[in-house]
Amino acid sequence: MSELGPLVQTERIERAILFVRGQKVILDHDLAELYRVESRALVQAVKRNMERFPPHFMFQLTAKEWVHLRSQTVISKGRGGRRYPPYAFTEEGVAMLSSVLRSSSAVLVNVEIMRAFVRLRRLIASNEALGRKLTDMERKYDHQFRVVFDLIRRLMVQTEGKKNRIGF
Repeated sequence: MSELGPLVQTERIERAILFVRGQKVILDHDLAELYRVESRALVQAVKRNMERFPPHFMFQLTAKEWVHLRSQTVISKGRGGRRYPPYAFTEEGVAMLSSVLRSSSAVLVNVEIMRAFVRLRRLIASNEALGRKLTDMERKYDHQFRVVFDLIRRLMVQTEGKKNRIGF
């Protein structure tokens, strides 16, 4: 749980971050839940301030992306659900949301979301650095350690595989 207590759970934020079109994003309905507002209210606030949300801050999923995402998650497609694909907010778009929503809780939630994006970026970078170090060690040392290096690589893949798949 974050330092905000029950306001925002770190794990909930991290589960909401998806990879779409090669970018880390959070969908509008997940953001609305985190900010404790209705999805339509969040989208309306954004639409009233579209000049603050260029395409690299926010984009709407295509119908195909939305169908694909729904098939991978437990998102209702029945009556009463959404009638249009959701908006996806990049890290910059999420940062801009705090200025649009203008509440003290929105600012606090925003801080936690930014921290989650940073943690994810560090995790990805550390995994890439570990892979580079392992390759360097393989080149440097005798082939007698190849079994050890192969085992470490398999463990790295298994660890990554146990995480919830994100996005596409």
